Amino acid sequence: MTAPTVPTVPTFPTAPSPRAPRSGAGAGAGIGTARPGSPDLLRSVFRQHAAGVAVITAQDGGRPVGFTATSLNSVSADPPLLSFTIGTGASTWPAVRDSEYLGVHILGEHQRELAGLFARSGADRFGPSTGWAAGPHGVPVLDGVLAWLVCRVVARVPAGEHRVIIAEAVVGDPAGEGRPLLYHQGRFNALRD
Repeated sequence: MTAPTVPTVPTFPTAPSPRAPRSGAGAGAGIGTARPGSPDLLRSVFRQHAAGVAVITAQDGGRPVGFTATSLNSVSADPPLLSFTIGTGASTWPAVRDSEYLGVHILGEHQRELAGLFARSGADRFGPSTGWAAGPHGVPVLDGVLAWLVCRVVARVPAGEHRVIIAEAVVGDPAGEGRPLLYHQGRFNALRD
């Protein structure tokens, strides 16, 4: 009597661990130069990540405030939630902390100067060169953007010296014309074909 034949399951090579040394042509793709986690490493890696550029606005005691954000993300379609981060040392943090409603503006490539203005510390962001009007819930709405939303803040989540703001879209307009402004390698850039 012979033993029954057991079918064999084919095996496939597994991918090497990203931490394991490699050999051969193209080995490592930078693995050998990996650095320990640090703020500098995170900044260096994210300089390689192209991000859209937004301006977040709010009211602070009846005056408009705002800042440039490249951390804007869609969180959920239903309910319509988005998120962004802000440092607790930022001049606009008190307004964001205390506001029920915020404006979110997607900038076009024609708005590099506006992005720079809202990114500069101490700048007169709502001076004569900035077109805007009071929108729904009194939120400042910028002129000429690709799209804007007024959102109700639903959470402020601690994350180190920052807060992740989660907000629900209440009203907005996606009908602006142009192409999006991007942030890459520490600069505002136009989208290339």
